[in-house]
Amino acid sequence: MPLIRVNADADRLQPFPGEPPLGERLAAALGTLPAAAPVTVLIHGFRFSPKVPELTPHRHILALDPDTGGWKAVSWPRALGFSGASDAEGLCIAFGWESDGTIWGAYDEAARAGAALAGLIAGIRAHRPGRAVDLVAHSLGARVALAAMTGLAAGAVGHAVLMAPAEFAPGARAALDSPAGRRARILNVTSRENDPYDLMLEALVGPVRGGGAALGRGLEDGPVSWLDLQIDHPETMTALARMGHRIAPPTRRVCHWSPYVRPGMMGLYRALIRGELPFEMLRAGLPQAQTPRWSRLLAPPRLTLPLPFAGNAPS
Repeated sequence: MPLIRVNADADRLQPFPGEPPLGERLAAALGTLPAAAPVTVLIHGFRFSPKVPELTPHRHILALDPDTGGWKAVSWPRALGFSGASDAEGLCIAFGWESDGTIWGAYDEAARAGAALAGLIAGIRAHRPGRAVDLVAHSLGARVALAAMTGLAAGAVGHAVLMAPAEFAPGARAALDSPAGRRARILNVTSRENDPYDLMLEALVGPVRGGGAALGRGLEDGPVSWLDLQIDHPETMTALARMGHRIAPPTRRVCHWSPYVRPGMMGLYRALIRGELPFEMLRAGLPQAQTPRWSRLLAPPRLTLPLPFAGNAPS
């Protein structure tokens, strides 16, 4: 099944240039989709623009074969098992939105893009009533995903994987208080590698947008449908390895892209959205504790080299 590309123009969906109307493409794709196959929307973060060829996410992380972006250009569709080879893989939708410019402008635009995403998901469910849609989002894309939930019906969202989310706790609670949010299973992927980015969000955006604590701190007293996953926490990585998901150890003190460039991470999300790793099993197998903020940045240098990672990179 081919990758479907779509862009948001503020709070409205915009057909991808040169392709058939979105409604026709969705109807055709959903009409042959097996009942157990996932429908997954991928949402990029800051500093992308579908209108600018050099900045479009459709040549970068949302492409089957990225042709720009260097070491950060991991193909999310391929890593999650969407190659276009068969309908059994499921339907993958690459969702672009205007996130270039200032952080304040992009933060505001993310809420509008969330309304467009909600329209897309509602359209999917119009073609296939009862179908849940999974969301995989990075950085400000997590704000897009959470904003979309607030306008959707119960059962509209299955899993939501939020990688280094650039959003505040009140935004998450608003999503969780919605009909869609109460039924969704949300994986909040955090890392002490991202602490400086969380601080910048709190210091720059929070005071003028009524923020609060960034989700990189975790969500205090979250429901059982919300799971904080700190991917540079040693006990957490050991627990994931026991579940068959060995994650490469972090190599940087600061990295905003670690939740998808680290070998093993995308394989974990793939197993989650495809039902190979039930959310409840993941929650039950993980430790509850997290390491304190700044613990990675302020840690003393290693005296010995880490053991080489023997796992496989996402494919």
